[in-house]
Amino acid sequence: MEAEAQARLLLQEAQESIEAARSYRRELEQRLRGLHQAREQIRESATLTRDVLEQHFSDLKGTLKKLLDERLMSLLQEVDAIEQESIKPLDECQKLIEHGVSTADDLLQEGESAVHGDVGQQNEKLCSFTNKALHIQLDSLPEVPSLVDVPCLSAQLDDCLLTILKNQIFRHGTVASRPPVQLEEFVEKPGGILVRWCKVDDDFVPQDYRLQYRKSSASHFEDVYVGSETEFIVLHIDPNVDYQFRVCARGDGRQEWSPWSVPQTGRTTLVPHEWTAGLEGYSLSSRRNIALRNDSQSCGVLYSKAPTYFCGQTLTFRIETVGQPDRRDSLGVCVEQQNGYDSLQRDKAVCISTNGESESRN
Repeated sequence: MEAEAQARLLLQEAQESIEAARSYRRELEQRLRGLHQAREQIRESATLTRDVLEQHFSDLKGTLKKLLDERLMSLLQEVDAIEQESIKPLDECQKLIEHGVSTADDLLQEGESAVHGDVGQQNEKLCSFTNKALHIQLDSLPEVPSLVDVPCLSAQLDDCLLTILKNQIFRHGTVASRPPVQLEEFVEKPGGILVRWCKVDDDFVPQDYRLQYRKSSASHFEDVYVGSETEFIVLHIDPNVDYQFRVCARGDGRQEWSPWSVPQTGRTTLVPHEWTAGLEGYSLSSRRNIALRNDSQSCGVLYSKAPTYFCGQTLTFRIETVGQPDRRDSLGVCVEQQNGYDSLQRDKAVCISTNGESESRN
């Protein structure tokens, strides 16, 4: 009997050890999956960062080349304009001088012909030549500008531009291994999700936050909040559907946004709040989440469409307009819907009346 008891004890210990080994193996496999996800996040983010950097600097080089080409073209056009404007009076002066040279050549030929011509016609030719020479004004010469009076073009280039560009380029862009803010918590709300985030970089001073979300099946994120708060309720969320969220921040006095946080998935299982339709005495909005009491004499208790709330959940009501008060006016929660009552001041309900008094009954 003692041997059997010992054998059972050994078997039980072996089974416990086997179960412990299985549990240990599951934990290790889970940690391996976590390591795999961490490695994939590093590699995928590194690949994405490389692509972003290469594309940005490629665009930057193209833009800089375009701007430099445009500036070069503008300066060359300015050179062409100065050259043409400065050459024009010189061309006119050259035409005047060349015309004078041609006239002098003609006069020389005529004078030589008169001097060396026939003696019988010499006096007549000399007289004609002399009169012509007097009219030409051989002592009148056009003025040619000196070299100091005409433009001498040059290019003025500031060498410090390269130094300024070099300093700006060397400081342009940073690579962050971790974003300064991360998503912290998701809290289910009826038809919504309360998203909270926090700062994880002690040296970072945030000015604004930017929250984006998308359905897990969608390809693009959408802005849902920009402001200084560290939490926001995202409404109009379909229940039991996964949504991805990410957040970034803008530093104090900065214009650019920080890198995005690691996207995280959140969902709500709580359907949006709706009031029960069809109750005489109340008019509902199109989404049935806003109720307005009318002037009908028969005005019972307006219940939510379904029992979707649970203990520990925070409920927030907002009263936008008020009319003539009634002693039966109250707002609250109950365990079950009971028809025939005109107030929540009954058993298995807790309510707050218009005068601020609360009442609960078991």
